[in-house]
Amino acid sequence: MTEQNQRLGIALMMLATVIFAIQDAVSRYLASEYNVYLIIMIRYWFFAAFVITLASRRPGGLRATARTRQPLVQGARGLLLVMQICTIVYGFTQLGLIESHAVLACSPLLVAALSGPVLGERVGWRRWSAIGIGFIGVLIILQPGVGALQPLAVIPLIAALLFALYGLLTRYAARADSAATSFFWTGVVGAVGITLVGVWHWEPMAPRDWLWMGMLCLTGVSGHFTLIKCYEVAEASAVQPFAYLQLVFISALGVLIFEEAIRPNVAAGVVIVVSAGLFTLWRERRAA
Repeated sequence: MTEQNQRLGIALMMLATVIFAIQDAVSRYLASEYNVYLIIMIRYWFFAAFVITLASRRPGGLRATARTRQPLVQGARGLLLVMQICTIVYGFTQLGLIESHAVLACSPLLVAALSGPVLGERVGWRRWSAIGIGFIGVLIILQPGVGALQPLAVIPLIAALLFALYGLLTRYAARADSAATSFFWTGVVGAVGITLVGVWHWEPMAPRDWLWMGMLCLTGVSGHFTLIKCYEVAEASAVQPFAYLQLVFISALGVLIFEEAIRPNVAAGVVIVVSAGLFTLWRERRAA
């Protein structure tokens, strides 16, 4: 990988975090006005159309891209991701963007912790130490037993666990399938799954909110497209640390648009969680 490609990859990752932060802000607004399943269903329809279009342009077309020897794994991945998105967007409406993402930041630590028993990967004592320290940071964010807000913190914790399981199955699927095949199954299975639920929650949407819905769909597709291009030009281990910048952009949007507050314990906990996450990424890169 050339230095130029690495710089381009970092720039694309930073752009993707900005796009995804805007997407989450729009999701928070729409989900506070309409049913979460409805919002995610429409978003996934657009996403599915995007992945089908990409697949049809690949060599061999749709049939070649969709071909997999592990349909159950791919199906489980797609369902896990759509469940995770529904859970975290609901969390936005209950906890806000900042606190939801603060807890969600522990997902890489969960991936590291579960990669041993699930994938058979070796996790050394240094990474286990970082994982333990990271979860101390999560406890600082949650402040167990303090205030009435804490039971709601289970929502982003569940979302973090779902995203970690999705990440682990993605790693497992990558042993036999291409990234294009996994991406195709993610969009199509997710769209089918959420439609079976969301269609029962249909409700009329105000004309101006259809504009916001359009922005949600466009940011979702452009964010994923930017991420794909990022991983095409640079190694994941080189650009992944910059994904944490989404916390910065989310915090700015939460404060400026939704008048959320950054509590001192949340800021301190995020620093600990992100530091632990960066260390685990570094150790994984060295081990690789």
